[in-house]
Amino acid sequence: MEYGKIVMHLEELLGESKLSKNKFSQRAEIQRSQVNRFCKNQITRLDTDVLARICTVFNCEIGDLLEFIPPDKN
Repeated sequence: MEYGKIVMHLEELLGESKLSKNKFSQRAEIQRSQVNRFCKNQITRLDTDVLARICTVFNCEIGDLLEFIPPDKN
């Protein structure tokens, strides 16, 4: 059974904010390698503390950061 997927829009938020990955990782206290994995949607587990830090840095809602893509029903 296919369940769909969660997509993180960190790359888009970074582009809109004009923050570099380095500056963002410092402000959010997240390792740069983790930022890269988030941007490439190569994560398998989400830490709510990390999500809160990301939302705080961008002053955004969780729905601005994460999107649920339902499974294809074809």
